Amino acid sequence: MFGPIEFILAGVLVGFCVGITGVGGGSLMTPILISLFRIEPHIAIGTDLLYAAISKFCGSFVHAKKMNIIWPIVIWLAIGSIPASFATHWVLENYLSQSTHYKAVLTMVLGFMLTLTGISIVFRASIEKFFNKYRKQELPDMTQDLEKVDFKSGKKRALIIIMGIVLGVFVTLSSVGAGAFGIMALILMFPNLPMIRIIGSDVVHAVLLTLVAGLGHMSAGNVDFALLGWLLVGSIPAIVIGTLISSRMPEKIIRKILGVTLFCLGVNFMLNPVKSKPAQPAQPELVTEAEKSQAV
Repeated sequence: MFGPIEFILAGVLVGFCVGITGVGGGSLMTPILISLFRIEPHIAIGTDLLYAAISKFCGSFVHAKKMNIIWPIVIWLAIGSIPASFATHWVLENYLSQSTHYKAVLTMVLGFMLTLTGISIVFRASIEKFFNKYRKQELPDMTQDLEKVDFKSGKKRALIIIMGIVLGVFVTLSSVGAGAFGIMALILMFPNLPMIRIIGSDVVHAVLLTLVAGLGHMSAGNVDFALLGWLLVGSIPAIVIGTLISSRMPEKIIRKILGVTLFCLGVNFMLNPVKSKPAQPAQPELVTEAEKSQAV
């Protein structure tokens, strides 16, 4: 039986890794809750979504203060992702929540997202090198970034909305993807934007999306508030400490270890999804000899 100390330590571990590597908490916390603590998948995902929203909220303030957010990107992403999150939650509650395949679907989607996340972490340097071939010289004046974002193009807006829809569906199902895949997609669509502006915009959108998705799961009773509280107690100080000492840690080695671990967890979840226990058949009532005599 696990208690507050174990949950706090899990929060410390995840927070420390997030502070050092920048890897999203969702890709780490959810598999830990399911694999180590044996938390039901829907409870782990719902709790982790609110955990991510709260933990990312502080980071969004920093980006806002440093003017690292391009609000049109955030708005158009949200136009796609927020309705998609509501729709996904509605489908889950009305069509899958009572199904024996409910947990299997959630864990298989989680495994798929973890596998992709692990690959993106391990090969991040190669991916960034590939994308950098298409990135032009960044302007030194950050105030000119908006001139490089053409929102008058209907095609560009449509692509951002479609990307938001995809994120809304997968994040609501798995709690994974708001960070890593959002950044990769934004790099593809806006190759000339400085990376810090892409990260800032993605973090703010991730706060909105995980909050909405988390509230949806909360309305269905899929959030353990005691667990959420203990995780935050451990992770918030650890995120700060990890960020402060990140320059002294072997970040590349830690990233590769995390990437391989997430990849293996993802493959395991896809091959061995959590299944609902079959309903137990009703046991026939045992009638004693005394009851038989009384009936006669």
